[in-house]
Amino acid sequence: MRKQLTLLAWCLLSAGLCAQKTAGGGITAAMLDQMRQSAGQTRTHRALQNAMAGLSIDDLAKNYASAATPLDTRFSVETPKQSITDQKSSGRCWMFSGLNVLRADFSARHADSLTVEFSQDYLFFYDQLEKANLFLQGVLDTAREPLESERVRFFFQHPINDGGTFCGVADLAPKYGLVPASVAPETFSAENTARMRALVASKLREFGLQLRRMVAEKQKAEAIQAQKTRQLGEIYRLLSLALGEPVKEFTYAFKDKDGQVRTAPQTFTPQQFYNFVVGRELKGSFIMVMNDPRREYHKTYEVEWDRHSYDGTNWRYLNLPMEDIEQLAIAQLTAGRKLYSSYDVGKFLDRKRGYADLKNFDYASLLDTSFPMDKAERISTFDSGSTHAMTLTAVDLDAAGKPLKWKVENSWGTASGQAGYLIMTAEWFREYMFRLVGDREGRAEAGARHARRPSLPIRRMI
Repeated sequence: MRKQLTLLAWCLLSAGLCAQKTAGGGITAAMLDQMRQSAGQTRTHRALQNAMAGLSIDDLAKNYASAATPLDTRFSVETPKQSITDQKSSGRCWMFSGLNVLRADFSARHADSLTVEFSQDYLFFYDQLEKANLFLQGVLDTAREPLESERVRFFFQHPINDGGTFCGVADLAPKYGLVPASVAPETFSAENTARMRALVASKLREFGLQLRRMVAEKQKAEAIQAQKTRQLGEIYRLLSLALGEPVKEFTYAFKDKDGQVRTAPQTFTPQQFYNFVVGRELKGSFIMVMNDPRREYHKTYEVEWDRHSYDGTNWRYLNLPMEDIEQLAIAQLTAGRKLYSSYDVGKFLDRKRGYADLKNFDYASLLDTSFPMDKAERISTFDSGSTHAMTLTAVDLDAAGKPLKWKVENSWGTASGQAGYLIMTAEWFREYMFRLVGDREGRAEAGARHARRPSLPIRRMI
């Protein structure tokens, strides 16, 4: 009886709380009537309603005058082309773009045009293992905080993912090395990460609760760390089932762009292969810039916990105006260097043509409304942000040296866009480009005049 009364009291209390939250803020009958009247029932409204019931909004909003204009595919500054990759149904664009930059650098250093394509499957294995450790150690670091705390909730909501930034390549490749794609080819779970990721995430949450209980029971630190290692061993086993056991040694002969073997077969470990094809430390050798008009320019910002490994590098970037980023990109492309870059690629993209242009779709006219937010407002309200990494390969300049359009090497296969490439207008680039990673050795004075400042203030963001 007492239990029933307690339950009833809780229900009444909950109902009272809900009533307080919605009092004066709900949709009333009068409001609903006003909405119906404002929607109108004109002939135009009914025609659009019928059209949108059976057709896609993009098809109806497409600017066919713009689409009928032949696409200009000429670029005044373009880096050498290389084979197009395909990330399939995975969020590994950051890895594909980063490795595309590294293999382009390798080819540029060899007069005999040696080429290589790296295995994403191999490096992805260690990315997932490191992220698992990042989660488990993060759980231990916050074990004395309640489950409802913001930091603890962050870890358990996002125990593992397949997304990332160039920092992941810079941290993982030197540590674990690289291998050719032919040595460790893609598996189904590498190309289709959702199910594996969900199962590993569930296991990690289970392991996280175990570690929190051990801390609550005041077990010795040695025992807790030993348990964490055992847990990582189970994650390693699961990953090896889905992605394959990482190769430890292999034999490989380099080919040129025409597929002709140009070197004698050599035996490598992944680390030796990395030293041969990259041959330098990546950390500190690249400048990472971003355009975020909400924040003060020419200062450095760091995104906390935006990293791939516990002892790795957070995404730390120099915030620059688009004019400076454009000059940095032009200087590096002119020097023959491709660049890691990221965008809000879904906005105003004609996927079939492989063309990103603000004029591709006229949603405002179709829906008889407007979309007036600027870039800063879109970022602040989560309407826009960096969603996809691609490799910047070309720019077309006018007589004054100003960009007219840009070209990126994508990782959606050769059947996508312009045989695997996307073309972007300069206007679209300024609105929906966010991140750029350039080589410090090749940066120009104009594009990097702020990057050499030795003591930039750091602001942490979550």
